[in-house]
Amino acid sequence: MEISHVRRRVQAAIIAARERSQLHRQAVADAEASYDRFLADVAVPLARQVANAFKAEGYNFTVSTPGRGVRIASDRGRDDYVDIALDTDAVPPVVVGHIRYTRGSRTIDEEHPVKAGAAPSQISEEEMLEFVMRALQPWIDR
Repeated sequence: MEISHVRRRVQAAIIAARERSQLHRQAVADAEASYDRFLADVAVPLARQVANAFKAEGYNFTVSTPGRGVRIASDRGRDDYVDIALDTDAVPPVVVGHIRYTRGSRTIDEEHPVKAGAAPSQISEEEMLEFVMRALQPWIDR
């Protein structure tokens, strides 16, 4: 194979990688701005409403906002929580829920998108509520 052909392919691969990187950086910047609005308008208020409703039913949860996320933690165990955060490593960036709970001596970790393939601005309050209710199921089942 001729070196000029190999060199053209290498240069094309480098240019394509730079373009993909630039597109990903722009997508992350757009998603972060959308995610900040999602947190303020949907996720945090909804998490507080859910925690208050559960508290009225005798299930105690605490809502906190560490960093750029929201956490609903069970008051019964320090390792029992649901974290909502933006996964900027995904293509496209997506809002994910990290669920962690203990069963005896086992700790179960799960991670699921709140709405697969959706930008933060495309997640409705109802979809967020549905996700949170599914995520909190291990504590309701106890």
